[in-house]
Amino acid sequence: MTPDPIELEIIHNALRSITDETYVALMRSAYSTNIKERHDHSTAIMDRAGRLVAQAEMSFPTHLGSIMETMQAVLARYGDGRIEEGDLFIANDPHVAGGTHLPDVNMVQPVFVEGRLLGFLCNIAHHADMGGMSPGSMSGGMTEIYQEGLRIPVIKLFRRGELVEDIMELVLLNVRVPEERRGDYNAQIAACRLGERRLGELAATWGPQTLEAAFADIIGRTEARMRAAIATIPDGDYAFDDLMDDDGLGTLDIPVRVRIEKRGNRIALDFSASGGQVRGNINSVFNASRSSACYVLKAMLDPEIPNNQGVHDAIDVTCAKGRIMNASFPAAVAARNHVCQRIVDVVIGALAPALPDRAVAAANGSNTSIVFAGTDPRSGRPYVYFETVGGGFGGRATKDGRDGVQVHITNTSNLPVEAIEMEYPLEVEEYAFVEDSGGAGRFRGGLGLRRVVRPVGHTCDFNGVGERFRHQPWGLFGGGPGAAGRFLVRDADGAEHALPGKTASQLVRPDQVLVVETPGAGGYGAPEERAPEALQADRASGKFSAAYLARHYGQP
Repeated sequence: MTPDPIELEIIHNALRSITDETYVALMRSAYSTNIKERHDHSTAIMDRAGRLVAQAEMSFPTHLGSIMETMQAVLARYGDGRIEEGDLFIANDPHVAGGTHLPDVNMVQPVFVEGRLLGFLCNIAHHADMGGMSPGSMSGGMTEIYQEGLRIPVIKLFRRGELVEDIMELVLLNVRVPEERRGDYNAQIAACRLGERRLGELAATWGPQTLEAAFADIIGRTEARMRAAIATIPDGDYAFDDLMDDDGLGTLDIPVRVRIEKRGNRIALDFSASGGQVRGNINSVFNASRSSACYVLKAMLDPEIPNNQGVHDAIDVTCAKGRIMNASFPAAVAARNHVCQRIVDVVIGALAPALPDRAVAAANGSNTSIVFAGTDPRSGRPYVYFETVGGGFGGRATKDGRDGVQVHITNTSNLPVEAIEMEYPLEVEEYAFVEDSGGAGRFRGGLGLRRVVRPVGHTCDFNGVGERFRHQPWGLFGGGPGAAGRFLVRDADGAEHALPGKTASQLVRPDQVLVVETPGAGGYGAPEERAPEALQADRASGKFSAAYLARHYGQP
């Protein structure tokens, strides 16, 4: 039975409610700060063919691409009748199982109604450590996927409702903080089971045939709406180029290029002229890159479009194999979000002339990841503190960019100081905006963030990966660039030692601090067009020095 439009809207909202409820359940039952505080996870419902039907409001674009690819891997391996009620699948490998990087672990729960497969409940969560050569599994210096941690193909973690204990033991043996990992895995399992119950209850109300028809209708309507939005872009060919700083292993200025062809309600984005994959771990697999491109078109054209399979079906994204955003095995990909952020930037840059009122200047363009690891002197137990730190958001056609936020595809929260100091033997001595880091313009760019962290009572190991540390975030239509980011160690006497943007390992003593400064963002429009009242607010805010205001606006 095909639902009428009112019934379809009721069902669609019920599906979104299920994904939101499972998202919150996962967050509230997780052990790690990266999930329970920063919300680095996503949840979704798929139909029996593995198509994305609904996702939680706070889910990540790159996570959703991974979930879709993992679903296809599940169906390819087990879709011959070996998917059974009570099964639960786990996977993380980017090259064979649809993952985007190893810390993001997918779980897939089939949902059966009256003995027949209806669909799947899926979630994905970023685990603070997956083993490998470096704590946190994210540092610079890694050159192949084997160094980045435990690779999990699509396998059954539960068979017919029973945990496969050997699999869980294997997974936990390969990580540095197994108790925390077990807690996060249990949170993912519980979220899957909750979603299975809720979808079963929905099927009992509407009937499985009606739900299946609704799944197809939701996806089809979304694709039609996305194509209508694409039709509003003037026909033409568009292009934009940008550069990645480096791969951390000597390759500098890696080009990221997009060529866009728009005709009617069809659009094709080709990234094949970009640089080849590199030895360092900033490569991206194609599902993450494609999701990033789809995200930015949706955000620019119609942000209220439901985020499901229909969005992806309306957009043609291509990239030659072996490029930095379509890396081949055994490429290292842990820091792939940096390339994904640059994909967002170049698509905006290409379409800015056609959509000036919807474009934004370059945001911080990074996914600045930091990891502090060591042995907690209070308990004698190992710890791993992982976080990606926000920065500036770009100036817009009608308003300033936001300060110190996560941007575009990385919509996590910044971890509160209280959570860091409660959970880890670390002291945050400063948490502030970086003065003068926003690009000047009619509407200024957002400011980056500064974190100054000291290990308490022990020497810890720091690793971090940043971008826009050499190439500043660009402005639009005459706007100035945002400031670059940096890592440094500061000694007790105030002496500072700059670290590479991709730092593989740096010991930090308790008499030292580690300073993280994330990039700002570009401004929008010429600085001389900034309103006098906005300049007065800049002077009063304390965010800009007199020298900065004089240099860019001609007044202190």
